[in-house]
Amino acid sequence: MNYESNVSGYSKSFPTVFSYSKNDILRDVAGKDYIDFFSGAGALNYGHNNPLFKEEIFRFLESDAPVHFLDMDSEMKLGFLRKFNECILAPRGLEYKVQFPSPSGTNAVEAAIKLARKVTKRSNVVAFTNSYHGMTATSLAASGSQESKHYCIPSQEVTFFPFDNYMGENIDTIDFLERMIIPQGSGQSLPAAIILETIQAEGGINIAGKEWLGKLSSFAQKHGIVMIIDDIQVGCGRTGSFFSFEEAQIYPDIVLLSKSISGFGLPLSLLLIRPDLDVWAPGEHNGTFRANNLSLCTAAKALDYWKDQSFVDEVMDKAKMIEEKLLLLKESFPAVVDVRGKGLIWGIEFENGQTASELSKKLFEDGLIIETCGNLGQVIKLLPPLTIAIENLSLGLEKIKNQIERLMSPENNGAYVLNDASYSGN
Repeated sequence: MNYESNVSGYSKSFPTVFSYSKNDILRDVAGKDYIDFFSGAGALNYGHNNPLFKEEIFRFLESDAPVHFLDMDSEMKLGFLRKFNECILAPRGLEYKVQFPSPSGTNAVEAAIKLARKVTKRSNVVAFTNSYHGMTATSLAASGSQESKHYCIPSQEVTFFPFDNYMGENIDTIDFLERMIIPQGSGQSLPAAIILETIQAEGGINIAGKEWLGKLSSFAQKHGIVMIIDDIQVGCGRTGSFFSFEEAQIYPDIVLLSKSISGFGLPLSLLLIRPDLDVWAPGEHNGTFRANNLSLCTAAKALDYWKDQSFVDEVMDKAKMIEEKLLLLKESFPAVVDVRGKGLIWGIEFENGQTASELSKKLFEDGLIIETCGNLGQVIKLLPPLTIAIENLSLGLEKIKNQIERLMSPENNGAYVLNDASYSGN
């Protein structure tokens, strides 16, 4: 009997039973090793069972310090807040208040939109095509890539606009946004908030340009619209800088962090709120597990990576390797429609979801954990740990190249078709 609900997803995508994990390697009960290009959907930027974090956990638990403490003050919570300011905010000239919502990313989204509506006394929210913000009601309603699931949620006041390059390189979608919202007669009201990912991960690795982000930030600021950056998957160093928006030199009103903020895969999420927007009454948004001290223990230790420029340099060296290898794939195989990415998040786009799904399946058989994304599931998403060994990064990229070669049909003049079911992947 299968005791788990049908809703379980990744167990079906990667059908084996895992028993061991270390940095960039997973092992199943049969003793087979897999290179991890998945990183817990971005929750394990520093790898599996990072020994630096394990030492901190052992030390913390041996001290009998409070683990579950709601949001009461503890040495661990106050220590994390100080260290986060010293290591992350102050060096970047950022000033934010920190809120601990319930420990999932989607609750951070819910809290941020709730706060923006309170601040502005307006209700409508602007979101973008191909976006993804979570699976609770408001988060799902603001997720353009999940439109097929909108049937199951009550009506939400969300208006979708085209993301950068959604309508082609020559169409300024910020100009379109402003023209549709501001002039009388557009039928739109001034929104409470604009929520976006700077890199749409689930939407297909769509990257917002610096100029586009700058214009959007200026537009929001000019009209008193709360700008929310969802950095849940692409923050905490995934793009090479701690925040994904740093290169654009913008100062969002609210920033959302989860997934890798704890460093160890423990549940934790944060809202970073511009101080003048922190109008919450005590307890107005809360959750039983919001400032879990065990998660904060590893989150504080993870900040040590950001004291060391050599860590950032190493990430960017790996990013350069990925870019070079993927561009060669695009040149070599007509099947590869496009490759795009930044830091250690990259996508390989194919013409259809069947192709990408089959490739992900064959790579799993070949010992590589990798998932698909995009509206049609047509993009293979590379999301290795930032700490991945260079040898395993190279080997994983080689596996991708080899499996694309095997799935090519030489008798079809290099056009991409799926081989028959007898292909074993060996």
